[in-house]
Amino acid sequence: MTWEAALDEIADAFVKAEQKHGSEAVWPYFYAGTMGLVQRDSIERLRHAKRYSGFFGSICTNLAWTGYVMGTGTLRGPDPREMAVSDCVVIWGTNAVATQVNVMTHAIKARKDRGAKIVVIDVYENPTMKQADMALIVRPGTDAALACAAMHIAFRDGYADRAYMAKFADDPAGLEAHLKDKTPEWAAAITGLTVAEIEAFASHIGQTRKTYFRLGYGFTRSRNGAVSMHAALSLATVLGSWQYEGGGAFHSNSDIFKLNKADLMGTAMVDPNIRMLDQSQIGRVLTGDAEALRHRGPVTAMIIQNTNPINVAPEQRLVRQGLLRDEQFMTETAELADIVLPATMFVEHDDIYRGGGQSHILLGPKLVDAPDTVRTNLFVIEELARRLGVADRPGFGLTEREHIEHMLQVSGKPDFDTLAEEKWLDCQPAFEDAHYLKGFAHPDGKFRFRPDWQGTPAPNKPPAVLGSFGPVNALPAFPDQVDLIERADAEHPFRLATSPARNFLNSTFAETKTSRDKEGRPEVMVSPADAEALGFSDGDIVRLGNGRGEIRLHAKVTDAVKTGVLVAEGLWPNKSHLDGEGINVLTGADAAAPHGGAAFHDNKVWLRTV
Repeated sequence: MTWEAALDEIADAFVKAEQKHGSEAVWPYFYAGTMGLVQRDSIERLRHAKRYSGFFGSICTNLAWTGYVMGTGTLRGPDPREMAVSDCVVIWGTNAVATQVNVMTHAIKARKDRGAKIVVIDVYENPTMKQADMALIVRPGTDAALACAAMHIAFRDGYADRAYMAKFADDPAGLEAHLKDKTPEWAAAITGLTVAEIEAFASHIGQTRKTYFRLGYGFTRSRNGAVSMHAALSLATVLGSWQYEGGGAFHSNSDIFKLNKADLMGTAMVDPNIRMLDQSQIGRVLTGDAEALRHRGPVTAMIIQNTNPINVAPEQRLVRQGLLRDEQFMTETAELADIVLPATMFVEHDDIYRGGGQSHILLGPKLVDAPDTVRTNLFVIEELARRLGVADRPGFGLTEREHIEHMLQVSGKPDFDTLAEEKWLDCQPAFEDAHYLKGFAHPDGKFRFRPDWQGTPAPNKPPAVLGSFGPVNALPAFPDQVDLIERADAEHPFRLATSPARNFLNSTFAETKTSRDKEGRPEVMVSPADAEALGFSDGDIVRLGNGRGEIRLHAKVTDAVKTGVLVAEGLWPNKSHLDGEGINVLTGADAAAPHGGAAFHDNKVWLRTV
């Protein structure tokens, strides 16, 4: 099939879907397979021009970003390079050895040059934890309990910076009273840590003013993830760590770049009456779930760019069932498509990128020509717009370079040629802004120990028509451990986390032979005690299951996990598994409070021998 014929057929399918069910029957679906703004976000311009169903992105950042912004009021923090001058680096809920080389570079430099201690908090012994001076393995979804106990000790033992809180926090007295019963003994029973481990952690950070908390995404991928992020963040405020170079708490710098994407994304064409569909609930949407469809008509046509939902989305069996319907056309997702459009790689097109865990805008220039059979995402969007009668709308008709030039110009940034010459633009705010020394970003300048979970502006806050998600009324007034997680029970006595493997940052890497060869095969980590109790050995095939389904995996018996906890590192292609189904068969798509998000590390399961 030629490109012309393929694009004609796609446009015809979109037109027929719209004629039968209205414009909302078409759902453009995308994510971050490319992080380049032009190739990733141009699909939104077509969506808005055609009034197709909206896309509420929820699979990655919602829980983490929401928890952080509830405290600070914005998404920025101390320069990550300051870790190199810290006296203690706390790497919380992120396997930085595998996913953030810059973090480990700075932390190791601080240890070498200054004798800084590296503390790692996670749910199993991963490669980052092996680099730690203090390693704390907590049960999945219990990080807030550890943070609360550490704050309890800070108030109890005089580490809390009361003068700092009086100036920069909303209700330190209320927090102190709330934490009275959040003792180390209380937290030990919840987290699985010993009282001695909790005391040692709290004592060390309490006596080390220049403590830098590097807060990751991993520990927020639970149904209480926003609460956990806010609790860990609050610890830096109780200690007054923000005041010092090499101190404070950092998660993402996503608010600092100020790139105006309005024309690129066609936001002027947004119709607020068009429904928004939750990215994480693609399986429910495509199988006709009325609530997921917002009680409107079906989705009968899609274009999917930059993502592999049959592998990466929760409730995998529903996703597969939905993608297999005859009316649909949509890696492993592509294998189910009616039409597959080969896309360019990063080095085959111009684009512009912005950091998250660092502070730079970077130009990604085209370095090589693409094969004759390959086209850019932008080309696809432009050609569909032409066939669908909206190519005359604002934002269409521009090349990649023209989009970048325009974005830089309206954002007050240097032009394309300057960026090409200088390679990147460092947007890190001044020290006093990054450390909130002039006040936090809430109207009164105060850090929020008492977050307004529904009222605070947040980058992932859904449109008003959607309201808040999940059990918002169960969210706590102060930092606390809340039982919103899938707790283990008699039928499902294990808690499962689906952490990324060192060589599989995302499903793109899992498609490369070298990465698969390094990882070996899909396995589930099981403690020796649990393996012995169930009567199997290392390498045996076991079954994991819950109400969503079951899969078979080889067991990896290891002391890296606690009893009652299972870790299945991935994300392996579905076809690499014994039965052709991946780990996301077991993960849920129910939206977490308050603004949605997929709880990939929050699953109760049973484990049995084959």
